Amino acid sequence: MRQIILIIDRLSDLLAKLSALVLGLMTVLILLEIFLWNLFQKTTLIADEYSAYGLAVLIFLGCGYTLKEKGHIRIDLILNLLPHRLALLLKFIAGLVSTILLGYITWQLGRMTFSAWHYGSTSGTLTATPLWVPQSLIVIGAAMFTLQMAVETVKLFSSSAETSATSDLQPLLNRD
Repeated sequence: MRQIILIIDRLSDLLAKLSALVLGLMTVLILLEIFLWNLFQKTTLIADEYSAYGLAVLIFLGCGYTLKEKGHIRIDLILNLLPHRLALLLKFIAGLVSTILLGYITWQLGRMTFSAWHYGSTSGTLTATPLWVPQSLIVIGAAMFTLQMAVETVKLFSSSAETSATSDLQPLLNRD
C-alpha cells in the first residue's frame, strides 16, 4: 500500500511540473502575441484559444499536487471544536465522499473526451483544434486528483491508526 501511495504522490509531483511547463508555454505565447501585435500589427490567431486550453489544463494537472501539499482551502473551525476521533471520522467520511464525487466527475469528463474524439469535434475557431486533445489532459489531471484524494483519505485513516496506537503506548513510554 505504501508503494502505491508513493507512486501516486510522485505522479502528482510530475503533473505539477507539467502544469508549470504549460504555464510557461502560455506566458511565451501571450508575450509573442503582444510582441507581434505591437511591432507588426500581426496576430498568432491562437493565443486566446490556446491560453484558455492551457489554463484549464494547468488547473487540472495541478489539483492533485495542491491537495497533496495541503494547498486547497479548508475550514477547520468546526473540526477543531470536536473531539479528535470524531474530527478524524468526519474528515475520513468527507474524503471518501469527495473521492467518489471526483471519480464521477472524472468519468463524465472521460465520456465527454471520448465523444469529442469519436465525433471528430473541433473548436469553432480558425485553428479547428481537435477538442479531445486539451480535454484528454484535463481528464488526466482529474484522474490524478481523484487518486490523490483517495490516497489522502487512506493516509488520514492510517495516520489516525498510528496516532491511536501511539497514544495507547504513551503511558508505557512515560514510565521513566
